[in-house]
Amino acid sequence: MLGPLIVSAVLYVKGGYQESFAFLLIPACLSLGVLLIAFKLYPHPHHLETKPSKLGPQDFTLPFWVYLIGAGLIAAGYADFSLIAYHFEKKVILSPVWIPIVYAFAMGVVTISAPLLGYLYDKKGFNVLIGVSLLSGLFSPFVFLGNFYLVFIGISLWSIGISAHESLMRAIIANIISSTKRASAYGIFNAGFGAFWFLGSIIIGLLYDLSVIAIVVFSISVQLLAIPFLFWVKEKVEE
Repeated sequence: MLGPLIVSAVLYVKGGYQESFAFLLIPACLSLGVLLIAFKLYPHPHHLETKPSKLGPQDFTLPFWVYLIGAGLIAAGYADFSLIAYHFEKKVILSPVWIPIVYAFAMGVVTISAPLLGYLYDKKGFNVLIGVSLLSGLFSPFVFLGNFYLVFIGISLWSIGISAHESLMRAIIANIISSTKRASAYGIFNAGFGAFWFLGSIIIGLLYDLSVIAIVVFSISVQLLAIPFLFWVKEKVEE
C-alpha cells in the first residue's frame, strides 16, 4: 500500500514519475533485505513440511492440467491495472494523483481479503475459489463503465480476485500434486497462468480500441467459461 501512496504524494507536490520510482527504490531494497534474512533463517524450506503428502511421487495428472486451463481462462479475462489506470485517465474518471491512491486502496483490499479467503478455504475447500471467481469476475462493468463511485466497487472486486490468484490458486496446487513434484508444478502453473494473462491482455488491449463494452463481454464470458473446469477439478480432488 505504501508504494502507490508514495507515488501519489510525489505527484501531488508536482514531482514526476522519475522521482516517484526513485523513492520506490527504498522499499524495494528493504524487500530484498527481508528476503535475504528469510534465506539465512530457512535455507531449506522443505524441512518445514509438517507431514508427508498423502499422494505418491507421481507425475502431473489430468486434474492439474484441467485446473491450469481453468485458472488460465480466469487470467485471460482479467484486465491488468495498467490498462484500468489508462482508462481512468483517458475518460477523466480519476485524476493522475487519484490513480495511485486507488491502487493503494486495491492493495489494501488484497491485504484484508487474502487471510480471510485462506481461512474460508481451510473451512470450505474448493467451493471458495469457485465462489470468489464468480464474484470477482464481475469487476469489469464497474471499472470500465462506472463513474467515480462505482469504480471503487469494481476495484474492490478486482482486488479480491487478485488476492485469490495469489493465494487460493497456488494453495490448491499443493492438494493435487505431491511434494516431490510441487516446485515444478508451481513453475509450470505460473508460466501457464502468465501466458494466458499475456494473451488475454493482448485481446483486451485490441478490444479497447474498438469498444469498452466488448471488453466487459469478453472479460465476463471468458471467466465464466473457466467455472466448469474448476467444478470438474473439485470433484476429482474431493473424491
